[in-house]
Amino acid sequence: MQLSTRHLLGIKNLTKEDISLILSTAEQFKEVLQRPVKKVPSLRDVTIVNLFYENSTRTRFSFELAEKRLSADTINFAASTSSAAKGETLLDTVNNILSMKVDMVVMRHSASGAPHFLSQHIPAAIINAGDGINEHPTQALLDAFSIKEKTGKLEGNKVAIIGDIMHSRVAQSNIYLLKKMGAEVTVCGPPTLIPKYISEALGVNVSYNLKETLEWCDVANVLRIQLERQNQVLFSSLREYSIAYGINRSLLDSLQKEIVIMHPGPINRGVEIDSDVADSKQSIILQQVENGVAVRMAVLYLLSGRNSGNN
Repeated sequence: MQLSTRHLLGIKNLTKEDISLILSTAEQFKEVLQRPVKKVPSLRDVTIVNLFYENSTRTRFSFELAEKRLSADTINFAASTSSAAKGETLLDTVNNILSMKVDMVVMRHSASGAPHFLSQHIPAAIINAGDGINEHPTQALLDAFSIKEKTGKLEGNKVAIIGDIMHSRVAQSNIYLLKKMGAEVTVCGPPTLIPKYISEALGVNVSYNLKETLEWCDVANVLRIQLERQNQVLFSSLREYSIAYGINRSLLDSLQKEIVIMHPGPINRGVEIDSDVADSKQSIILQQVENGVAVRMAVLYLLSGRNSGNN
């Protein structure tokens, strides 16, 4: 089987079958990663450039490791140490890289839609590693993989996404994916951090009460407050936010059931989530990081076309 698209620009562009194919392929690659020899020759002679215009730890390292595990040749690009810092345009940068015969581009950019722009101008396959406040498709895929691994299913699960929904590309990609796969989604946070018409636009429930939301859900995906994207004051202080929407041990213990805790990272400990929750047995945060490598291996492999019969 093959994906219905040449690029991974967002979950919005994927079909339910595409998502299922990526997740099932990731299961196979996760098995590979448990072996003593973790490297496979699947993408030998494929050249991939990692084009990061924004800071990243987990996503960049995860993609680099996935590429190395698949035996691909990689080039790492950081805008701060390149000619982009001298004023070179995005298109010029990429055309210069492509003249070196690159097959795939993994891209993170602060401008929403930057990967979509690139996909219209260059022949290489584009993977969106996060664009502005638009989408972060591989994060949503690894979150879905982690939920399915922990609970055994996606369809019918009740998933709460808690925190800064307004500025979160992770929230948007997760909502698209979970809705396509038959899960029920509630977003929860302060009214100033939830888009006004999100319920009508994306078909999610909206709650401003954290305790009620946690009692409803099976899985809670907790997001960090993205102060760097806020151009105005949207809540009084981090301390006030933590009191109203921070998840702590006593709050979890007061629930009638045990729920799964997730976080895409980086974690602001003591703000949206306390350490005794993030490091508890209910948390699958480190499993998310581990699963990220397998999911990104699956995406790279499927978009390379190496799984088709004529390769």
